[in-house]
Amino acid sequence: MAEERGRYTSELEQLGQEALDAAERLEQSVQEVYTQIPETEHLEAFEIMAAELKGTAGKLAKASTQIFTVSDELSARCRDTRQQRRKRRFLTAAPANGTIDLEEREGDHFARGLGIYKLLLILFIGSFAGVVVELMWCLIRNGYLESRSGLVYGPFNLLYGAGAVALTVCLYRFRNRSGWISFLGGMLVGTVVEYLCSWGQEALFGSRSWDYSTMPFNLNGRVCLLYSVFWGVLGVFWIKDLYPRMAQLILKIPNKIGKILTVAVTVFLIFNGVVSLLAVDRWAERVEGQAPGNSLEELLDERFPNERMESVYANMDF
Repeated sequence: MAEERGRYTSELEQLGQEALDAAERLEQSVQEVYTQIPETEHLEAFEIMAAELKGTAGKLAKASTQIFTVSDELSARCRDTRQQRRKRRFLTAAPANGTIDLEEREGDHFARGLGIYKLLLILFIGSFAGVVVELMWCLIRNGYLESRSGLVYGPFNLLYGAGAVALTVCLYRFRNRSGWISFLGGMLVGTVVEYLCSWGQEALFGSRSWDYSTMPFNLNGRVCLLYSVFWGVLGVFWIKDLYPRMAQLILKIPNKIGKILTVAVTVFLIFNGVVSLLAVDRWAERVEGQAPGNSLEELLDERFPNERMESVYANMDF
């Protein structure tokens, strides 16, 4: 098998050199054509020649792109597998995405590939893990714990979960490619998600949970270059380290209970999200001095008073 691949790459290398030699001969021969153009009354033949050369150049460019893609993925797969085999001091290296792909392909797991069950589980795990990470960051940076939850029940924030799902969907096809692609993709995806979430919160509730107006290269205070770079770094870390760990964890969930568990946590997140939206909306009305207009709003005032909402949404400003 290795000999066949080696022979094939040698043939491609020879073809590539022949193409370069042919291009040099073409450039030399076309010099004569340039001298004929000013003296020729009918230029149709030269125009046809130019069009044919453009078509050939397009085919060669496509072939070059495909060969580069294959070489980049082959190199990245080898590098990821080498890192997987290398043990870290306190923590086992993350499994290579190629290893996860093989395990999913050989098994009949309910959450293999990029199916809906895996994405829903990533949404749930990401919503929880993001809050835990930011709590730890707040403790390290400020010396105290402060809520980073986005839902009224439990340490969950759908912004982190949605970000994890968006990164997975957009970067999944590049999981076995070089990290620079994931970096650029993470910058784009994270910036768009962050901007849309900020805009949506302000449009719905007239409030903001973050403002980058004082940061350089910001856009309406919703996103800025520094955090876009952070999103890029996170994109690489996510698709090369966190995602394969999460996928490996999901692979350990038995099929019999996997689907039931996924449906259960999804129903919980939906219920939690709906109640949170109603509670925040009623909180905004109370800030404006509006009295409850029905029994539901009275119940929301009772269950989610300002003190509780302020503790859950510590950074929300109206």
